Amino acid sequence: MSRRLPPLNSLRAFEAAARHLSFTRAAEELNVTQAAISHQVKSLESRLAMKLFRRRGRGLVLSHAGQIYALELGQAFDVMDRATLQLTRHDRAGGLTVSMLPSFAAKWFVPKLGAFRARHPDIDMRVAPSITLTDFGREDVDVAIRYGNGHWPEMAVEHFLTEDVFPVCSPQLPGLEELRQPQDIGRQTLLHDDLREDWRMWLLAAGVEGVDPERGPSFADSAMVVQAAVEGLGLALARSALAAADLAAGRLVRPFDVSLPAEFAYYIVCPPAHLERPAIKAFRDWLVETVRTEQEPAASH
Repeated sequence: MSRRLPPLNSLRAFEAAARHLSFTRAAEELNVTQAAISHQVKSLESRLAMKLFRRRGRGLVLSHAGQIYALELGQAFDVMDRATLQLTRHDRAGGLTVSMLPSFAAKWFVPKLGAFRARHPDIDMRVAPSITLTDFGREDVDVAIRYGNGHWPEMAVEHFLTEDVFPVCSPQLPGLEELRQPQDIGRQTLLHDDLREDWRMWLLAAGVEGVDPERGPSFADSAMVVQAAVEGLGLALARSALAAADLAAGRLVRPFDVSLPAEFAYYIVCPPAHLERPAIKAFRDWLVETVRTEQEPAASH
């Protein structure tokens, strides 16, 4: 469908003049003469058959119609500005910004970042930790790793990592030798994140009764809970991805083998158009291969 738009130069001249309420400052911004701005605005007013500005003393004010038009045009130019910024930003050589939860970044992703850089030294990776969902239209982010149920409308979504939930503690935890079965957990301090929900579900799955699932201190996020367990402050109910490095290094141990499938999982998320970018494809392939390689030894036992 064809668009009946006034000439772009007239729209730019009016929008700049409306922001500054000055033909002179609009001319300086657009690098043209004041006469050129005046001519473009008059041409636009003639085309629209209405006044957009009114003189007040030595200055300018917008007419009622001009106020409405300036607001709408300003928003339209903002959209075009963001689109241009995204295009030029995303097409820069080797740039890749990835958003993810701070806990996932600290405990799972960053320790593996060296392996990605070794394979793709031409990709300049930037990690952007965030607890909020990425607004790809406004933020300088190319792709996100999200933790949830996988339902993000209008996004390309690919599952890549599922977790289990299980108790962990320091090998130096006082009383560790007394933790022979899940029921013994009542003798220990329980560590929580702010939601305080996971222990209730795990105790139910393990058939443990008579233990208050909400007793014990809480921390801001899952990574802090795991670190508190490393420090010997009590038992943490850890997600497998966030506890894996500490378990492998011996900083944490699992007193029981009882696991609970996590309610949510990790997903690669981005606008569908981003999938065509070579850096994002390389990142996606590396991420999926890394998880598969980690899970193969566990599956073979």
